Amino acid sequence: MQYFCFSCKSLYILYYTLNTINKYRYLVLIQKTPRRCVMSTMSFSIPRTIYYGEGSLEKLSLLKGKRAAIVTGGNSMKKFGFLDQAAALLQKAGIESIIIDGVEPNPSVETVVKGGKAMLDFGPDWIVAIGGGSALDAAKVMWCFYEHPELSFEDIITPGSMPSLRNKAQFIAIPSTSGTASEITAFSVITDTAKHIKYPIVAADMVPDIAILDPALPMTMPKHITANTGMDVMAHAVEALASTAATAFTDPYAVQAIKMVLQSLPVAYAEPKNLAAREAMHEASALAGMAFTNASLGLVHSMAHKIGGEFGVTHGLANAILLPYVIAYNRKVSDKYAYAEKMLGLADLSKAIEEMNRKMDIPSCFKDCTEVDFNEAKFKEVLDRMSEHAWEDPCTLTNPGKPTALDVKMLFEAAYYGKAVE
Repeated sequence: MQYFCFSCKSLYILYYTLNTINKYRYLVLIQKTPRRCVMSTMSFSIPRTIYYGEGSLEKLSLLKGKRAAIVTGGNSMKKFGFLDQAAALLQKAGIESIIIDGVEPNPSVETVVKGGKAMLDFGPDWIVAIGGGSALDAAKVMWCFYEHPELSFEDIITPGSMPSLRNKAQFIAIPSTSGTASEITAFSVITDTAKHIKYPIVAADMVPDIAILDPALPMTMPKHITANTGMDVMAHAVEALASTAATAFTDPYAVQAIKMVLQSLPVAYAEPKNLAAREAMHEASALAGMAFTNASLGLVHSMAHKIGGEFGVTHGLANAILLPYVIAYNRKVSDKYAYAEKMLGLADLSKAIEEMNRKMDIPSCFKDCTEVDFNEAKFKEVLDRMSEHAWEDPCTLTNPGKPTALDVKMLFEAAYYGKAVE
């Protein structure tokens, strides 16, 4: 398998060897340059244009084009009038639109294939994704299947394998949640429901052309979604900072995002209609996205992808629970957490995260999580498989140190039972 690093533009060749003693596969990277991405030429990619602030949704009326496919999720965008508003603004611009809705919280392979076919029938020159991260993620992969209908999902799983986009359409992302930063990034997470695996799809071309950050949209989020998506922002920023592909370009965005989440998330949670806090969290999400789409992530996301696939737990909630455990593990090999603490005047970043989780009623371990049924017998049954899949996740490649599948298993057990990290 090949892995393309978008930070350093290097191609890694991956293969696995089987250890006959413990039966775990070990990842081997063959590359002409060091794993920390030491190269003379690197890149930093973000959307060409970012509109932000109150009323920024109105920018849709200035587009030039003929047809637009609007992709959204459940009923919230329709319920609060944003879907109708987006369609009306496109109509004002002289653009005919269709709506592709019903994207589920963990968008499936079936959903993105179906959406790609709908786009193929309509022929849009703009794809407008509006809603939570799931809608934005799904729209990105629909876009791929619209531009390249000959491809299967298996053809794009390997990072760097997606062919070029923008041959038929450009992409606009309008987030309703302050969390995934899909409006900024080259990432999409799609679930194979048959295999119970979430796949992070990575392609530089999936960075949207335009991001619109209107704080009116996230003001409609319920408190628990505010908490979960906000902690997703924190996980993005912290993991981008600690990533082995972090650079002088990505670190400032990561640190600023951490600072803004610590200051604004508790306010947004306690005061849902606080426009300043909502706007700050929307911007923090984008800043964290700028960091991690160029620096990648780490074990928090690798593990969240897999436990989410197995149990259906919300991604941001999984990140919030996992983050303190992974920080404890990574501190042994990374000084970036101490760096953040120094820059932000914090005594202990992990303790600050744990305290924020507590204030927002986020449990400290999966065993105490009531969002889904974390049955202990099932957890033990899937633990080895889940650990292996998390270790194989592309996000693990840029985690500090050299974690093994056994390390991942230990972290899953610690996060499930609330045990100290060894």
